[in-house]
Amino acid sequence: MRPNDQGETRPSRPFTADQAWHHTATRPAETVLFFDFDGVLSPVEDDPNAAQPVPEVTAAVAGLAEHVRQISLVSARPVDFLRDRFPTMENVDFYGLYGLEHSRGHGETVTEPDALPWVPAMAELAERARVELPEGALVEYKRLSVALHYRTSPHLAHDVEAWGLAEAERLGLKVQGGRMVIELKPPVDRDKGMVIQDAVGDARIAWYFGDDVSDIKAFKALRGREAEDPGFFGVCVAVANPETGQEVAGAADLTIDSPHALGKFLASALQTLR
Repeated sequence: MRPNDQGETRPSRPFTADQAWHHTATRPAETVLFFDFDGVLSPVEDDPNAAQPVPEVTAAVAGLAEHVRQISLVSARPVDFLRDRFPTMENVDFYGLYGLEHSRGHGETVTEPDALPWVPAMAELAERARVELPEGALVEYKRLSVALHYRTSPHLAHDVEAWGLAEAERLGLKVQGGRMVIELKPPVDRDKGMVIQDAVGDARIAWYFGDDVSDIKAFKALRGREAEDPGFFGVCVAVANPETGQEVAGAADLTIDSPHALGKFLASALQTLR
């Protein structure tokens, strides 16, 4: 039976995963779970289009969705990509392109209005990148952003980043660094931290699972909410990796070894919430 201690205060840091899930089990209907996709629900792939969620993670997330208030994916990927990877989960909130896109399950995708005028510029930028970047760089066009990957050719890091930074300055774009990638985005004030600030709503507990530097803003959003509301409990979880893992782990409460390990972690959490 789940403990019924609505008056229980949030665990103090540092806390264990068991302590955090025990507290979550007191208020599952007031809990939201946020997940990044790449490096968290799915291993990072050389070909971004090949990324698929770990089956154990998919099963655990589907089970958790039956117990908590809301499951949300907050990713650099477009909403259509995320929805395609979770075709049977109709009640998940999808926040794509760092929050420039949003969809409730299989509903309509809503795009940040200020970003829409930048679609032609992003398409043109992607074409120029394919022509001008050296062989070995991978250009990922996402309609409202362009990601320049050098995972399979790490020796190109300097050239790819220099080209991206120059184009960002020329066009007035924002730059987002990541795991062996530099991404160029419209100059619209939207990031994962802002998504979390809005999406938490009146929830009393929120978990965020991330692996990259862009996720640190989401961690900070949960920390900020706790500072404002002593009754709110935020849990920041880092998924380890050799590229940004140390920086992200340093900002987190808990660390998971890999997306595969996350599947086991969430399956264990599901037993606690039942």
